[in-house]
Amino acid sequence: QVQLVESGGGLVQPGGSLRLSCAASGFILDYYTIGWFRQVPGKEREGVSCISVSDDSTYYVDSVKGRFTISRDNAKNTVYLQMNSLKPEDTAVYYCAAGPIFTVMVAAYDYWGQGTQVTVSS
Repeated sequence: QVQLVESGGGLVQPGGSLRLSCAASGFILDYYTIGWFRQVPGKEREGVSCISVSDDSTYYVDSVKGRFTISRDNAKNTVYLQMNSLKPEDTAVYYCAAGPIFTVMVAAYDYWGQGTQVTVSS
């Protein structure tokens, strides 16, 4: 069964850091572009970052650029999102997803994890 499982979310103070993990099973993640997305209740799910299948190309939306870093460890079949300098507006459920092309468009992704809650609050 194809599965993506996020972990690493939690409660953190503004300015703090978290590292999210996305562990893949049932497939090898280096055959896919992996994206990170987030969603706030009542809002549309939005792309955050993605990493390419075949090279080191990465993409970040402007709101997280310079604060978040996406990486992959193919040996562990895992993708990470290091989140630094967190702000209250980063609060959301974070999802990882796998898809065929290098994009952060939600509709392009085929497989999704269950999400992990990130809360940034004093």
